[in-house]
Amino acid sequence: MSTAASGGPADIAGFDAPASPSVLIGTASWSDRSLIASKRFYPAGVNSPEARLRYYASQFPLVEIDTSYYALPTVASATQWAARTPPGFTFNIKAFRLFTGHRTQSAVLPKAIREKLPAQSDWVYKLMPVTAREALWEAFREALAPLTAADKLGAVHFQFAPTVVRSDRALAHLDHVAARLPGLTIAVEFRHASWFATAQARADTLDFLAERGFVNVVVDSPQGFQNSVPSVWEATSPELALVRLHGRNTSTWNLRGATSASQRFNYDYSDEELAVMAERVAQLAARAKRTHVVFNNNWEDQGQRNAKTLKGLLGGDVIRWA
Repeated sequence: MSTAASGGPADIAGFDAPASPSVLIGTASWSDRSLIASKRFYPAGVNSPEARLRYYASQFPLVEIDTSYYALPTVASATQWAARTPPGFTFNIKAFRLFTGHRTQSAVLPKAIREKLPAQSDWVYKLMPVTAREALWEAFREALAPLTAADKLGAVHFQFAPTVVRSDRALAHLDHVAARLPGLTIAVEFRHASWFATAQARADTLDFLAERGFVNVVVDSPQGFQNSVPSVWEATSPELALVRLHGRNTSTWNLRGATSASQRFNYDYSDEELAVMAERVAQLAARAKRTHVVFNNNWEDQGQRNAKTLKGLLGGDVIRWA
């Protein structure tokens, strides 16, 4: 399908509007250090990892797991996540960094895999032995199994490195990813301007995602940087639309030497900004059966407060909440 001619939401994917769309709103992480230290979200006495997740799940129906980007999750952790949340709760899980074009330290690889590799400090995917790559994919699939079995796995989120430019190699890697996660919902977030730099690049990128059922991640982030992409409010899957909000703090977007990764996303959306966001989300939700909105402005309790405000702005009369 071609999107170049019209560019309108109704024409991009050619989907029939769902009769009763659902929107789930949540945040990236429930255990960020600055969130806990702020003491503004968790009640007194909610001090353990289990208690925090249970409380979070009483407030929101969706969370994004980010720790899986830094190191492969384990079956034991995923089993606990499923057990500590109510029926209908949804986890989006971020793909391991080696799978998304990032350099990955050997120390974070599973010991059984690391011991079979040549000794070196870090790896990139294309240089890793094929047997080791496949072992990592197998470990990742195994870790997702408890969430899948509990019907709590939403999307597997692939946030590609800013160095991943639009190219035949990158497109082939996306197909490679899909072949290793059959039956799962794959969401794709690009971080290099080349993917949407021109009208043709935008149309081709959206077509590629739609033809494979990949979810286009609508990104809200600071603009004007090489690792910035525009907000492309289009659904490429009839099953799921995904919005990810990084904040708009240009002074911290590429901050180096931060003591916490959450400092990069130190941004408190205003009520006016969230009102505009609510309109866009409602429009997008009409294009897919489910819509996820993830606040990644995870400095202290900003994401949690903004998520609650957005939910109130959308209201049950506009969206049926799943």
